Amino acid sequence: MATTSDIRKGLCIIFNNDTYKIIEFLHVKPGKGPAFVRTKLKSLTNGKVLDNTFSAGHKIEEVRVETRNYQYLYEDDNGFHFMNNDDFSQVYLNKDLIDNSQFMKAGDEVKILFRASDETALAAELPTTVVMEITYTEPGLKGDTATNATKPATTETGAEIRVPLFINEGDKVKINTEDGSYVERIKE
Repeated sequence: MATTSDIRKGLCIIFNNDTYKIIEFLHVKPGKGPAFVRTKLKSLTNGKVLDNTFSAGHKIEEVRVETRNYQYLYEDDNGFHFMNNDDFSQVYLNKDLIDNSQFMKAGDEVKILFRASDETALAAELPTTVVMEITYTEPGLKGDTATNATKPATTETGAEIRVPLFINEGDKVKINTEDGSYVERIKE
């Protein structure tokens, strides 16, 4: 059993008879009254996100998880299919269990979390950044780098992002997978 002092981003716990992953937390010590921890939890079975507040010292049941590298293969009506690079076994995950799946392309490496007790696949984590090619955007003008103005663009996977004005079709850009924001243009 863990306590609220062990809460950290990415920790998996049992809460209300379901497995949740902590995606945000904040320790609060008000001037008057006891301390508490405000959390945002994501269900690893159905993908729902809920807010919860734990009082200081509250006991939480931690879930032991293992992380393994898998390669993304394809998407169908059931969900996303992945292959283990070591033994070539395949696993599929429901669409609700993957955040920002629009940034995955075939062949990409992802980390899949498994519950250690029964080998159940819980969630997939994308790399922090990915490099994608821009397939559609309005033409850019040389020298449009002075302002922070952005324009819409479509990536090779169909994801819609905002890019600076100087980006053109065919350019490769680095994208933050957590919030879908443009990071930088990749020169080849």
